[in-house]
Order: sequence, then C-alpha cells, then structure tokens
Amino acid sequence: MMRRTWIIAALLGSSILAIAFLAGVFMYLVTAEGGGKSLFSSDRGIGILKIEGPILSSDRAIEDIKEFGENKSVKGILLRVDSPGGAVAASQEIYEALLDLSQKKPVVASMGSVAASGGYYVSLAADEIWANPGTTTGSIGVRLEHVMIGDLLEWMKIKHETLKSGALKDLVPMDRPISPEAREILEKMLAEIHAQFKGAVAERRKLDLPTVDKIADGRIFTGAAAKDLKLVDEIGGVASALKRLSLLAKIEGEPELIFPRKRGRLIDRIFTEIKSRMSSLAIADYWQPMVMMRMDGLSER
Repeated sequence: MMRRTWIIAALLGSSILAIAFLAGVFMYLVTAEGGGKSLFSSDRGIGILKIEGPILSSDRAIEDIKEFGENKSVKGILLRVDSPGGAVAASQEIYEALLDLSQKKPVVASMGSVAASGGYYVSLAADEIWANPGTTTGSIGVRLEHVMIGDLLEWMKIKHETLKSGALKDLVPMDRPISPEAREILEKMLAEIHAQFKGAVAERRKLDLPTVDKIADGRIFTGAAAKDLKLVDEIGGVASALKRLSLLAKIEGEPELIFPRKRGRLIDRIFTEIKSRMSSLAIADYWQPMVMMRMDGLSER
C-alpha cells in the first residue's frame, strides 16, 4: 500500500513538473520579453531599443540590434536615446550596426532629455531624428582628460616608477604633465576622431563640411535649435516618433511594442553594470585615459 502511494505521488509530481515546464516554454514563446518573438505575430511589431546613460560598451546594444534584425515580427525600430555620450569606439560600433539595420527596416530616433556627443552620433544612423524642444543635443566633439596625481603621491610618500619599452609608451602619465611631443600626437589623434564625427554628421544630415565645421565645436543645442540647424528632422516626443515610425513601417492600427530579450542572470547584469560604471573612471589594469565623445556638466536624464 505504501509503495503504491509513493508511485502515485511520484507520477503526480512528474505530471505537475511537466505541465509547468510546458507552460514556461509557451509563455517564453508568446511573450516579447522571452526573446522579442511571438507565435501569433500580427506583423505590427515595433522594436524598442534604448540607449541610456554613458555609452561605455556596445556589446548589449549590438546583440539587441541583431535580434531585431532577425525577428520577422519587427517591422521597424524606435531608437530611444537618453545619453550624454561615452567611449568613441562603442558609439561608432552602435552607429554602424544601426546603419546596417536601417537598410533592412526603418529606424526612427527619439531623443529624450539628453542625446549629445556619442548619444547624437548613434542617432545619426536613424532614417529620421525626433527631438523634444528642450532636448539637449549636439556637443559634436571629442575630449581626453588627463588627471595628474603626482603631488598627491608625493604627499602620501608613495613612490611611483614606470618601466617602458618605447619612448612614447606612457603618453599620458599620471604623475607629471604631458610632454610637448606626446601632446602633439594626442591632439592629432583627437582631430582625426573629430573629423570622423563631422564626416558622419555631414553624410547623414546631408550637410556640407564647411557648414558642419561652424557648429561642430563641441557646443550644445536645444532640440528646437538643432532642428533649425538641420541636425534633427522633427520636433516631438516619443509618441509622435512612434506614430511616424508606424507610417514608415506601413503598420496599420496600434503597433505591438517588442523589447529585447533580457540576457543573463540578474546578479550578472548587476555586476556588469557596476563594472561598466567603474570603467568610466578610466582606471583599469593600467593607467589609461579614455577618449570620450561625451558631454558633461548636465544631468544625464
């Protein structure tokens, strides 16, 4: 009798687990958060891609862009930007990935409170850029910071020594001023990156380089001023941008908003975020300043 009871309990438990597993798989497939895909696609999908805060890495954004590109339910992408900018290479990689995606599906950028410097760079890949009248944008420039702590080390009686195999290996030392030769090299590099930024603005906004040169000195603009300068296309909030994107994507009726899949465990995402934030201090395995496309001095949100 006892054995029969255990067998029945085991079978019942297995059945419950099987039902729970199948239910989980079903929910994963039919919900957007389970990968941005739906078993019952209505062909009215709009992918929502958010670029928020400092741009320090492109990995997550590129994964999301790839996901939207492969998802047949997604007919267009709304790029929501609320960022003061960030690292040069990361901004350029997101820009290139979005530019490639825009050849397949319409992309409309909607600027939030701030979409400046690197935040503006990634917005350039969109077919249209929408900004609020009070959006802070522009800041078309590049910067490199040099923090010297030599006096602090001396006050703390900490000795510091650098061994190098090349005369210019430590272009930006932490304990002394930048040498004239190193300064010339760095300024040339910054000018080259700045030219790349201005070239992207000229190409995507259909402006000639002399016109871009006049406004690409790092200054910031309101969304309204940016429209007058042809740096953005239209003035309006996220709802207006979404409505315009629905027209470009030929979506009839209310669009279905699809968000990227949440990747990895929560604890892993937390540690990744902490690591990204710490990297903005430009202190890694060795002292190395980060070349930034970033506007500071205003709130990120």
